[in-house]
Parts: sequence; structure tokens; C-alpha cells
Amino acid sequence: MKVTGYRSRTTAHDWGRLIGDANGVMPDTRTDVPVLILETDSGLEGVGLGAHPDVERVFHAIDGADPRSAPALYDRMLNQVFKTGHAGATFGTIGAIDMALWDLKAKAADEPLWRTIGAADRFVPGYASGLDIALDDDALGRLYERFAERGFDAAKLKGGHDVERDRRRLEAIRAILGRNSPRPALMFDANEAWNRTQAVRFVTALERTVDLTWIEEPVRRWDAAGLASVRRGVRAGVATGENLTGLEQYRPLLDADAVDVVQVGSVWGITHFLRTAAVAHGRDLPVSPVAYHANPLAHAAAAVPNHLACEIQDFSWPIGLAVDQEIADGGIVLGDLPGLGIRVDERRLEAAPALTGPPAVAGPHVRPGRAGLRLVPER
Repeated sequence: MKVTGYRSRTTAHDWGRLIGDANGVMPDTRTDVPVLILETDSGLEGVGLGAHPDVERVFHAIDGADPRSAPALYDRMLNQVFKTGHAGATFGTIGAIDMALWDLKAKAADEPLWRTIGAADRFVPGYASGLDIALDDDALGRLYERFAERGFDAAKLKGGHDVERDRRRLEAIRAILGRNSPRPALMFDANEAWNRTQAVRFVTALERTVDLTWIEEPVRRWDAAGLASVRRGVRAGVATGENLTGLEQYRPLLDADAVDVVQVGSVWGITHFLRTAAVAHGRDLPVSPVAYHANPLAHAAAAVPNHLACEIQDFSWPIGLAVDQEIADGGIVLGDLPGLGIRVDERRLEAAPALTGPPAVAGPHVRPGRAGLRLVPER
């Protein structure tokens, strides 16, 4: 079997709510979902999700190759771009291709990817995460009621502007999830919005009444000294890693003893997750995938010994994608369809016009001008 070509498509996901974080809110309830389809001479096709703007350049590294060599092809893609660097959009492209290669590898074996990688159990523990900073208190409660109905006893709140507002919302979520556990796990995500002093002040204020499991990305992703300082100053664990684009970027954070929970972004692919999980396991640290549409890393998470919990953001799928998994019992129940279990209806994708317009000037992917510079967090 050889890779012979690719098709790039875009669909949309309708969240039914505005989503965002401390940096801003998306302007629409729908967001684009890029879809990459790898073609082979056998007729099998592999699906990868995530932005892949450099696909034309990176594809040459796998053109004509056997997709069952996915880890070796991952290294070949990295090698092809080593002079210009693999971070950012290029790393996302490599991740989408890698995801599609693993999908093909499992389809060639006629088994779900979780079995190909070596998992013994199709259930993957998760935690609820509503990307919820834009919701008022009533809407927040309704959202987490839905998560509670599906058995969740852990949740992560977006925040970082107003400590009393965040305290009230964390306590409300704790009460809702209390039906499933006497001590629900509560996490808090500041999305790199603070400096280290802000982070310690804000989190210690929350911890007067809320037992936080972890604080996520309290300072900039690469700030090993800052993350270590926060870790020493609060009771909660420190979680980070979703925006690190390359295994080597974890090294200074791990060497500084700055991380309690090693996170991995889903859009960076299967191979990156497996390698990061192995490095974390070597330091007795848990690994936790950050969510993306169709939860592709859940298959790999099921197979690693140090998986903690997958972030789960929604119960529905993007337009034109059917996904063989169920959100139940506080996690993900993976199905038996070969590969990632993602079926693509390209006719429906064509009927779902992309939302992409001019570059955003504000929102969760644009860093605000005063982020990390205020002495006291405020709106």
C-alpha cells in the first residue's frame, strides 16, 4: 500500500454556544474544522483533523510511502523541514498527516486504532470542559448539568479575570457534579493570561474555598522558571503542554520540575502524543490530551500506562463527520470501526461553507495587549 495523494476539505462545528477563554471569545457559535484525507493505491483513505496549511510542502516526505510506517514517516516529515523549523503551522500540518497515517495503518489491519496501538480497554476516562468563559451563570449551570447526566465527576473552568466570579462558578460546578462524586475534581485554565505573581495571588485566593486539582497554563507555555514558581506557590498541580510544538520543548519544563500534569494537543498527531507520554512516564508524570473534534487522541490515550483523563468539550460532531464513539460514564467509549472510526460525508462538507474570513483581531487565539502586565487581574 502506498500513499498517492490527498484532499483538503473544511467543515464546521456548531457548538450551540459561544466559546472562548481569558484571551477572548469566538465571534460565532460555529467554528471551522479542517479535514485532511490521504489517498492510497489500495483504495483505503486516511482521515486527519486539524489545520494543515503546509500540506503541499510536507506531503513530499510521504508521497509514495507505505502509511503503515507512520512513526518513521513522522520523522521523515520533521527531517524535511528541519532547516526552517517545524513549530507552529508546520507542526500542525505534520500532526494532521500523522493522524491520517495512523488511521490508514489501523484500517489496513481492519481494526480500530486503539487496538492497533495496543489498548486493552475501549473506555477512556475524561473530564468536562465547556470552553465556557462567555456563558452567564445560568447557561454554565445548564451545560454542566448535561455533563453530569453523562456521569462526569471532573470539570475544567475557563477564567482568570475576576476571582470572585470564578469562585462562584467553580462552586456551582462542584455542586452539580457532586451527584456523581462527593469530591469532584475541579481544574482551572487561565490560558497563559497571567504573570507568575498574578497567578499565585489569583490561585491562592481561589484555594481559600475551592480545592483545585490543577491550574492550567498559568503563565507563558515556555516559562519554565515561572511555571516552577507557580507550582511552589499554590496547592494545585500545574498542567501545561498543549501548545508545545515538539518533544524537545518539554525538556526545559521537565528539567525545572515545573509540571505536574503533562498535556498534549490533539492537533499535533498520534506519534507526538505517544512519544510525549513515554517521556512523561519516565518521570512518573501523568499525561492528559487536550480535546479536539472527534477526540482522536483518545485511541492513543487508551494504550499508554500514564493516561490521566481526556478533555471532552462537546457531545456532537462537525457537519459531515460520523464518529464511532460514545460520551458516557464520564469518559469516551471507543467503537469498533477500523481506524479512528471517523466517516466523512464529503457531499455534506460541501454544503457546510467555511467561516474563514480576515485574520481575527481579537478572540481566544489572539493575545490581548495587557495580558500578564496587570498587577491585579481585572476585566
